[in-house]
Amino acid sequence: MAAKPPAKKKGRRRRKMRLTLKQKKMDTASDSYTDSLGWSTAVGRTLDDAPKVAEPEFINVQCEMCGSMMKARKPRKTRYTITCDYEACGHTMDFS
Repeated sequence: MAAKPPAKKKGRRRRKMRLTLKQKKMDTASDSYTDSLGWSTAVGRTLDDAPKVAEPEFINVQCEMCGSMMKARKPRKTRYTITCDYEACGHTMDFS
């Protein structure tokens, strides 16, 4: 008797996978890449310039009782009180 040929194994069919990452059509309108080679474009900025500290702003206030002028820091809140610097007056003013 003649020998039979070996039987083929029935296995799962292999799927072909696409491994491409690029698009077929490039959209030139949304492509906004520009080369920035060479020196820095930040003109006018040097490394030894320290940031400037913002000094508080001052307002001039006149006392309602005695009429003396006072220099006070600009308040951070909308409601604040200021007391007159004049020793004989001592009036407290409420602002809202």
